[in-house]
Amino acid sequence: MTLIGRTRERGIETLSLDSPDTRNALSAPLVAELSDALTDCAKDTDVRAIVLTHTGNTFCAGADLRNPPPPDALVAVLRQMVEAPQPIVARVRGHVRAGGLGLLAACDIAAASGEATFAFTEVRIGVAPAVISLPLLPRTDPRALARYYLTGERFGAPEAARIGLLTTAAEDVDDSLAPILDGLRRSAPEALAETKRLLTARVLETFDRDAADLTALSARLFASAQAREGMTAFLERRDPAWLV
Repeated sequence: MTLIGRTRERGIETLSLDSPDTRNALSAPLVAELSDALTDCAKDTDVRAIVLTHTGNTFCAGADLRNPPPPDALVAVLRQMVEAPQPIVARVRGHVRAGGLGLLAACDIAAASGEATFAFTEVRIGVAPAVISLPLLPRTDPRALARYYLTGERFGAPEAARIGLLTTAAEDVDDSLAPILDGLRRSAPEALAETKRLLTARVLETFDRDAADLTALSARLFASAQAREGMTAFLERRDPAWLV
């Protein structure tokens, strides 16, 4: 079964997370397919830009707790997105949780419609937003991240735009993306690639400096007793033991 849909129109390659039964959770197979699709796009000079979107009412629910990718595989695909020669544009019309927010932050431009909601839910299952911090911390308001990382609260598209997680929030995401995609189509490919390198340099410095430590942190937390309790409680739809 294919987990990444692919279409192309006038130089824009659209990659769709297509596992609605799992709310497009980041499973090992989905991450591997996304990586393969990004590799293909990077080699294709006919691709001017990439749109990352989804089927179903959830962009991405975060890690697949039954079949999660290894932390280093998630690091690798996030870095692929940042290093891709083409700009990557997120198109969101649904909910985004945990690891899915790392995908948004790894995109160069991100747009969402009014029904989209966002939450860093890691602390509520006993882990931390470790690996996804690599693209998030350099691009998002630190005070806002402190609140949403620590509480797991849900917030909407206007707030996501205010704190830098989104480029734009609009009732009709396609209307908001139309001038953006038009601008990318009008831009010279080599100029786009070099301009993207200017914009992503600080993000890649964070990967170079912190990826190993955050990968180790993620692996340690996912193996912890609290994480086992948190994930079991989530799957059983009950409160975890630490709730006070």
